[in-house]
Amino acid sequence: MDVIQRIAEELAVNIKQVSAAVTLLDEGATVPFISRYRKEITGGLDDTQLRQLEERLGYLRELNERRKTILDSISSQDKLTPELAKAIKDADTKTLLEDLYLPYKPKRRTKAQIAREAGLEPLADALLKDRELFPEKIAMSYIDLEKGVPDVAAALDGARQIIMERISENAELLAELRERVWKNGFIHATVITEKEQAAEKFKDYFDYQEAINKIPSHRALALFRGRNEDLLSLTLKPGLEEKDEHALCAQFVAKHLDIKEPIGPADAWLVETARYAWKIKLFTRIDLDLKLRLREAAEIEAIRVFASNLRDLLLAAPAGPKATMGLDPGIRTGVKIAIVDPTGKVLATDTIYPHPPRKQWDESMATLAKLIQKYKVDLVSIGNGTASRETDQLVADVIKQYSELKFTKITVSEAGASVYSASELAAKEFPDLDVSLRGAVSIARRLQDPLAELVKIDPKSIGVGQYQHDVNQFQLAKGLDVVVEDCVNAVGVDVNTASVSLLKQVSGLSTSVSENIVAFRDENGPFINRKQLKKVPRLGDKAYEQAAGFLRVMNGDNPLDASAVHPEAYPVVEAIINSTGKSIRDLIGQSGFIRTLNPASFTNEYFGLPTVTDILLELEKPGRDPRPEFKSVEFKAGIEKISDLKPGMRLDGVVTNVANFGAFVDIGVHQDGLIHISHLSDTFIKDPREAVKTGDMVKVKVLEVDVERKRISLSMKTNTDNIEIKSEKNTHKPVNKIKEQAPAQNLMANAFAKALKK
Repeated sequence: MDVIQRIAEELAVNIKQVSAAVTLLDEGATVPFISRYRKEITGGLDDTQLRQLEERLGYLRELNERRKTILDSISSQDKLTPELAKAIKDADTKTLLEDLYLPYKPKRRTKAQIAREAGLEPLADALLKDRELFPEKIAMSYIDLEKGVPDVAAALDGARQIIMERISENAELLAELRERVWKNGFIHATVITEKEQAAEKFKDYFDYQEAINKIPSHRALALFRGRNEDLLSLTLKPGLEEKDEHALCAQFVAKHLDIKEPIGPADAWLVETARYAWKIKLFTRIDLDLKLRLREAAEIEAIRVFASNLRDLLLAAPAGPKATMGLDPGIRTGVKIAIVDPTGKVLATDTIYPHPPRKQWDESMATLAKLIQKYKVDLVSIGNGTASRETDQLVADVIKQYSELKFTKITVSEAGASVYSASELAAKEFPDLDVSLRGAVSIARRLQDPLAELVKIDPKSIGVGQYQHDVNQFQLAKGLDVVVEDCVNAVGVDVNTASVSLLKQVSGLSTSVSENIVAFRDENGPFINRKQLKKVPRLGDKAYEQAAGFLRVMNGDNPLDASAVHPEAYPVVEAIINSTGKSIRDLIGQSGFIRTLNPASFTNEYFGLPTVTDILLELEKPGRDPRPEFKSVEFKAGIEKISDLKPGMRLDGVVTNVANFGAFVDIGVHQDGLIHISHLSDTFIKDPREAVKTGDMVKVKVLEVDVERKRISLSMKTNTDNIEIKSEKNTHKPVNKIKEQAPAQNLMANAFAKALKK
């Protein structure tokens, strides 16, 4: 109940809503199903709230499990006081919980433990209690050769170790100092001596300093990569003036020991003990904690960026069910061709060699024209990899020479196509098709329906991430799986054409059940209604309840089966039919008439106003696709390579990736250009996604071109005529000297282009 109450407070909803959602999740319901079909039960919690709820539920339950383990451990040691139990019960983060457990956590034999075994704890207690004692004098009585205390220095060192351990295990002190260093601290990066050449890609960080709580995700991950490759050294400074800040923190520890001014004989010794405790114990722990905190925050942000870009890519506009030719460009190996029908079925494949060394340009044009005419191709999808622009020109020549052919050419991202081609899934789907031709099939299909094709590819291979190989792979996979699930269920799936890869993302369907659905339709023909799904082996009542609303049966015997209306709500539609006197086929799509109906007139004890309202909206436009209308971009003729670009050119492009510092745009020269965040809008924006998203078609102006380093700086500002490109103003200048900074666009392009290559 504490977990439910806390989540309710965090989401600003009532406990009843959270409790209902938790019950549904525990029963196996998915977030898409709950948000769409259980609005009455949860009080209308949307998918965003439910995802937050699901995440926090997992965290808080893990926290409670750890809390119980800690309480049991301390209790078994007979050290659990009422005050400690309350503090552990009230701990609201894993960090605080571990801080409280630190003094009681089983550990290796420490110097403090050895000192206690030697009987030196009374000496430590005495020096803390009576500041008028002379440390050297009182320590003499603790000399004991048999216990390993040969002299006064050894006795006092043992007492100091005991006090230092106590200080370092004080949860309140540790938390206060940790936050102080997080607020004031700096990360200082330096290149490891004699590794300058190997570390060239990290040149920006050879002598670099920035406030730890200000370092953005992409820079933090770059720093940690440099450290992990043993090329950079990362040092945490507690403050800008390192020496002074260390002294202030040591004074803070001394105050914890109730030493305001060293007056008594023991005070000076205790001040030194506080200094040692800070430098050796506390700061060492804080250094590890804050670097971990920085890394975790950077990983969370990187995963968020990746997930956002993936969502935009998956929900990109589909060209639709049209006969499509896919071209996978290549130079020496030729251009691979695959033609698919409107359902994605492969009709023909071929390979042409228009580029060097064979240069069969005219023959290749003739082959393309013949295939386009024979299979009535509507769309030609050209992969954007090597030889893309040359292949695009080849298709353009076909359009000119064979004017009777009516088709549209479009360049698409081929990221991940080669990964898919060599995958077990592709081999199973096309056992008789050469690996090189499978990529062309993927390029054709991803134009028809990006979502249906991209779900077959590991999201990490699609090319819209930021340092994806540096983040927690489990958390990354979990975050991306959620995006795929949400996108697939938001769009819905045609049960008669969907692949196993697409079906298994539907709410309630496992891989094995998805395979059974495909096997069932292969054996029995297309599904004619949703009821038939119940005949699929292992698709039980629970799975049917979860999945049915997201599965579409097009042109079946019940028009509602092609909509998002759940079969359990069909009685509501029947009530509407009976009330209006119209048949279901006369009712569907009649927007003007449907809007005259009062949803409240059709509610009952099972279906409330939210569900009835959704049903009426669905009847207006059954099976409506939330994705935008398909549009294509034409790259400027004659601009095929980076050397063709000149500052001042205005071009059309497609956003291929969005990072926290800007957006990358394909302008048709095999090298994406960067629009720095400062050039994405005429007004100030904090997040590039306020201006663009992956897949957007944009108009840009070329600001700078560095052919040698393949760097292109672009702008989307409406008035760039008077822009003077200035050095980037930031807080991370080198420590010892101010290096001459490259223009903001180049600096960022360099940093992220290196990241993309990884």
